[in-house]
Amino acid sequence: MKLNTLMPKALEAFYNLELSNAEAAFKMKHYQQSWRHLERAHILGQPYPIAHSMVHWRMLLFGIKTKNISEIIGQIPRLLFGGVKSFVGKIPVGNTGGANVPPLKPMDIPDDLIQIINNYK
Repeated sequence: MKLNTLMPKALEAFYNLELSNAEAAFKMKHYQQSWRHLERAHILGQPYPIAHSMVHWRMLLFGIKTKNISEIIGQIPRLLFGGVKSFVGKIPVGNTGGANVPPLKPMDIPDDLIQIINNYK
């Protein structure tokens, strides 16, 4: 069993770009676009406990700011347990992290993210 800790620096740049893009889109009130960037950051950060938990924190804040009760409720257990699952390497690969998808369901990873993950992990 592999214990994951910190995200590789090269991959972290792409993760941070997604978070920045999410914030910029939110400020322009492009909420769907903002959410897509959070999902992409989740896919990139999911194997790493701190990055994974940070995305769920951002998703929780998104739910609060948009007054989305189901997202708020759905993010609380993900925030509490997501990082632990990452630490022990037991994640549903490709899961986008939102309350609109089952928390343990593996999902397809977009081709561009597969390429980033494979090249920079």
